[in-house]
Amino acid sequence: MRIRELFPSETALVAQFYREAPDYWLLAEGRCDPESQAQDFFSDAPPNCDPATSDRLGLFLNHRLSGVAEVSYGFPEPNDAYLGLMLIGPWAQGAGHGKAFLAHAAALARKRHAPRLYLAVLDANPRGRAFWEREGFRPTGIRRQDSTTGHWVERMVKDL
Repeated sequence: MRIRELFPSETALVAQFYREAPDYWLLAEGRCDPESQAQDFFSDAPPNCDPATSDRLGLFLNHRLSGVAEVSYGFPEPNDAYLGLMLIGPWAQGAGHGKAFLAHAAALARKRHAPRLYLAVLDANPRGRAFWEREGFRPTGIRRQDSTTGHWVERMVKDL
């Protein structure tokens, strides 16, 4: 397993990963548009965050992109880190790669002196929620309904 930074020049690689692992997008948005979502991976960020300062990571197994993650800095509070996305391909799940990928992302946030790592989990994703809870995330009590998809989303946090 190798984890490294991903670059906008690798948008096609991320799009291919989304084509091979569309499950999250189908659940979250009801559709998977790999090209558009791959472009968004390199440009999206939470409110008040500079996308240029985000960490965009790829997890590789045998040279195959098998996971992606994005960590932004400055949300919800200026010193906090926010895990906007972390996806592991179905072929890589259940072998501890998600735990290792999360540990890498958290280590990057610690290097930037973030006291906490936040994320949002869909109520419709109980497997994802169980993973986050096993990894030490807890509910913040902040919930909202996404106006576009209708999904209920809950913010979770882990102290670093």
